[in-house]
Amino acid sequence: MISTHRLSVLAAAALLAGCASVSPDGLRSDVTSLTAGRTGGVAQAALPAMDPSARAKAQQSIDGWLAQPLTQDAAVRIALLNNPGLQARLAALGVADAERVQAISLPNPHLTLGRFTNSQEREIERTLAFGLMDLITLPWRTQREAERLQIATLQAAQDVVQLAADTRRAWLRAVAAEQVAATHDRMVEAAEVGAELARRMAQVGNWSRLQQAREQAVLHEANSQRARARLAAATAREDLNRRLGVWGAQAQYQLAAQLPPLSATALPADGIEATALRERLDVQAARRQLDTQAVRQGWSRAGAVFGDIGLAYSRNIATDRATGSSDIKRGWEIELPLPLFDWGGAARTRAQAEVEQSAAQLQDTAVRARSEVRAAWLTYRTALDLARQQQAEVVPLRQLISD
Repeated sequence: MISTHRLSVLAAAALLAGCASVSPDGLRSDVTSLTAGRTGGVAQAALPAMDPSARAKAQQSIDGWLAQPLTQDAAVRIALLNNPGLQARLAALGVADAERVQAISLPNPHLTLGRFTNSQEREIERTLAFGLMDLITLPWRTQREAERLQIATLQAAQDVVQLAADTRRAWLRAVAAEQVAATHDRMVEAAEVGAELARRMAQVGNWSRLQQAREQAVLHEANSQRARARLAAATAREDLNRRLGVWGAQAQYQLAAQLPPLSATALPADGIEATALRERLDVQAARRQLDTQAVRQGWSRAGAVFGDIGLAYSRNIATDRATGSSDIKRGWEIELPLPLFDWGGAARTRAQAEVEQSAAQLQDTAVRARSEVRAAWLTYRTALDLARQQQAEVVPLRQLISD
């Protein structure tokens, strides 16, 4: 006989299952808290809301940012609010939350009604049945679904951080490409002046046709370089537009005129791998995935073999047609699967393979995180050194040559 304590535990589990509900904001607040401090200076950047009034207010903010010269931080804020891919990812997180609530909710009981007659009596059957294993495994399923939702939240937060980083790079490339294109415009102007001077000098006989041809070749080369620079600027701007999620009239914004100043000191390389393994959200998600699969492995075989245990209560009334007397029969029945063909071996093998898969994915994610952070630091340091050299030596030298 089931003890009072177990009955109270099952009743509490059933009550919790009945009280489970989806997050009102689609877990956007959880994603925001995870990404705080990871979006490159934009603290507590807003994410697209589910409320139509909040979306309208966000659109007003976006229009205000686009009406001014677009800064790097403003570009990140617009991307996080307006990028369609991120909106789809956050909507998928809401779907995962709804699936969690549905998974931990007890299935509806089944009511069976029957009416049977013969020449002597009429019988009415009423049976109420529900799955017993669904109630017994509810606490474990609740914990598992919570872990799965936490993994999905970490993955969504990683997408937010990645979008912010990609938007910053796209903004830097777009601004740099426009500055390069403006420089080529000035080079073409200088080449046009040189070609006009050569034409006049050759006209009065002071220059040869060869000298004039050289100046014309310089002009053609300058025009070709300007065309390539304009193409690069347009391509970089379109890449930024995709990150921002803008098109048409919204894409006619003006970029900031200057790139941010170079940092005075370079970031050190000490401890960057340990920081990546500790702080990267994809590593945390892979670690949680491994923990979830390891816990699930212990329940996989029992769930496959005994997952269809059912309990039913019946109340049958048999009425004698001749006398009108009724006989009521009450009772319960339990339905147990017989493991004659499936002993859960396949389920156990699958669970073990999933644990091995999660362990390998965690190792692969950690190795990739170490490699990516090393490559990113080398790229950053090389770019910083080259930028300092360009600023201190190459640009003054080019200016002297141009003068």
